[in-house]
Amino acid sequence: MRKVRTAIIGTGFMGSVHAENIRRIPNVELVAVAGLNDEMARSFAESLGIENSTGDYNTILADKSIDAVHVLTPNAQHFPMSKAALLAGKAVLCEKPLAMSAAEARELADLADSLGLANCTNHNLRCYPVVQHVRNLVASGELGDVLHVQGTYSQDWLLYDTDFNWRLVASENGALRAMGDIGSHWMDMIQHVTGLSITAVCADLQTFHKTRKKPKVAIQTFAGKTLQPEDYDEVAIDTDDFGAVLIHMGDRARGAFTVSQVAAGNKNRFQFEVYGTKGGVSWNQERPDELWIGQRNDPNKIIIKDPSLLMGDAKGFADLPGGHSEGYDDAHKQNYKRFYRKVADPSAPVEYPTFRDGLKGMILLEKVLESHKSRGWVGV
Repeated sequence: MRKVRTAIIGTGFMGSVHAENIRRIPNVELVAVAGLNDEMARSFAESLGIENSTGDYNTILADKSIDAVHVLTPNAQHFPMSKAALLAGKAVLCEKPLAMSAAEARELADLADSLGLANCTNHNLRCYPVVQHVRNLVASGELGDVLHVQGTYSQDWLLYDTDFNWRLVASENGALRAMGDIGSHWMDMIQHVTGLSITAVCADLQTFHKTRKKPKVAIQTFAGKTLQPEDYDEVAIDTDDFGAVLIHMGDRARGAFTVSQVAAGNKNRFQFEVYGTKGGVSWNQERPDELWIGQRNDPNKIIIKDPSLLMGDAKGFADLPGGHSEGYDDAHKQNYKRFYRKVADPSAPVEYPTFRDGLKGMILLEKVLESHKSRGWVGV
């Protein structure tokens, strides 16, 4: 496979995650990083041994030797940066949500298709080996016909009114925060593993902290807070801390899920449950190698990830033998591996979430917001 040169735009938490996992792909070379300014980009590049850095991402787009870029900035910048990268002839991997609106997401998907460029929305959470095993269980009929689904994506990193991040600001993040940031993952996942589309939603959102204390200095995502009262400014908050959604899936399946960024004790509890006419399954990202399988007339069981025992193509999402955990970083690596296979070889199959999947997610988020505002069911 030919060598691919790539760059990242963004130097926050996700910048570090992407940089570390790009380097795990044998045929991909991370050659540059763009940050908010020259100093931030240089500091980030030096900390990770990246050769080139810039405070202007257009410098990267103008470099014809660079094949692809990762867009890892606040949500409001996803659309203009991804569009500019596509027009510069780069393949693009963009963090989710793909854009600030379905209209923007549709424009990106159409543009990428018209230019024939590889494009990926980073729903990396699909790529856990056990998750892929669940997808194969459902597809094979092992669980029977899907009756209902349920679950949650719960975190506690914004529990206090002194917790602050750019995601709290609608102008940078979009109108939906908890729902947009982690609810988008849950809705993508449940459709991926069941093969069913969400066809209607009924949503209720809540902002518990109507005001928060914004630090006068920048704080990285998930970073601890050690500031004093005089180091904060009081600001109004207009994005959601919590959301609950009822859903219809396919012709008859039903479901419900919650999202929260104020759920004390939950660090990253992404859980889904699928119940069919023959059996059920439950998976929790905080225990990624485990899968609970429920039966009506036989004992329930918990299986542990072992590639030799995984079903179908799920085996290809595990690079380590049974008993050797593969977690969040590995899910990123598996997504990038499939994306860069396509970048290097345009004839390779698309085995990763694309901008079309990102568009589907944006449509769902807009329907969730519409439902919350109308206080009723909304068809998708």
